[in-house]
Amino acid sequence: MTHTELPLAEVRERGCGCGCTDEGVPALDAREIPHAIRHASILGALSGLRPGQQMDLVAPHDPLPLLAQITDREGGAISWDYRGRGPEAWTLRFTRSA
Repeated sequence: MTHTELPLAEVRERGCGCGCTDEGVPALDAREIPHAIRHASILGALSGLRPGQQMDLVAPHDPLPLLAQITDREGGAISWDYRGRGPEAWTLRFTRSA
């Protein structure tokens, strides 16, 4: 049976199959993402969080416009708190509701 023949629930349970582990909270450094695709990349990463999962974001500025987008798209399904505030980097921890 190939990976594409596995039932979707089993694929989700097994993970990506690369052997990596998801220990700790992953961090996405948005300062490394080109501005033209930055918000889309972050929103995509957030959409991949399962209930109860968290992700840290390192941003080059206070991401208020992004936070408004997240609220519009996700409602209250994703919350955040600031872990650090500038001047070179703002760090936020996002959590998808369980």
